[in-house]
Parts: sequence; C-alpha cells; structure tokens
Amino acid sequence: MAQILFFEKPGCGGNARQKLALKAAGHELQVRSLLAEPWTRDSLLPWLAPLPVAAWFNRAAPRVKSGEVVPEALTADDALALLLAEPLLIRRPLMQNLGDGSRRVGFDTADIDLWVGLAPDTVAKAPALDTCVRPQA
Repeated sequence: MAQILFFEKPGCGGNARQKLALKAAGHELQVRSLLAEPWTRDSLLPWLAPLPVAAWFNRAAPRVKSGEVVPEALTADDALALLLAEPLLIRRPLMQNLGDGSRRVGFDTADIDLWVGLAPDTVAKAPALDTCVRPQA
C-alpha cells in the first residue's frame, strides 16, 4: 500500500470521503492543510504543470462559480499568481505518492484506482468522490 501526502481543505466533506476511500484501501495518509501550506511557484507547479490551466482550479470556489475568475481565460503565469495569492482556488486534493513521487490533482476515482488502488466498492461510487457535497438549501 502507498504512503500518500494529502493536501486538503480542512473541514471539506469531499476531502473527508476521499481520505476514507484511500484509508479503506489500506493506504497511509500524511494530511496537510492546502490553505495553510506556504506555497511558492516552485512548490505548487510540480502538481499543476502537467495539466491544462483550467484544470488547476477548484470549480466549487465562490469566485469561480460566480464567474469572477474564469480559468479558461487565464495564462499559466496569471493563473499561478492567482492560486498562490488565494489557495482556496486550487483544485483539491493535491496528492503525492511518497514511494515514487508521482502526484495527482483532484480525485478522479478511476485514475486514483489505477494510480494506487481503491476498494472495489469505492470505485463503484466513482461520481460521488470528486464532487463537493453541500446540504440542500
């Protein structure tokens, strides 16, 4: 089983479900706050660089949902500056397999299953793990 560095937004229900799924598969987690981490260009870019700029953003962040921030309209440099200034905008979780150094952004269940392995019942619930669940108003 893998040892995974897991950056979360403390109190996020989606991140809580993701951590439970990883632990149920036998993985060990080192959990850190995405918001409290002193991110720099050099520390954040290794997670983001392989992805298109728009995939760097948390679509549930208020400024993205309102249309104030349009990830598709940003250059990589502008997007990175914005994410460093406001970590709530970073897509989460950020995860790193401490065994081989590989990284993931977000929780696409099928990808995570291929990456480190998940329990079969977790994979069957795939759509629910990459979304933010909020109580109905």
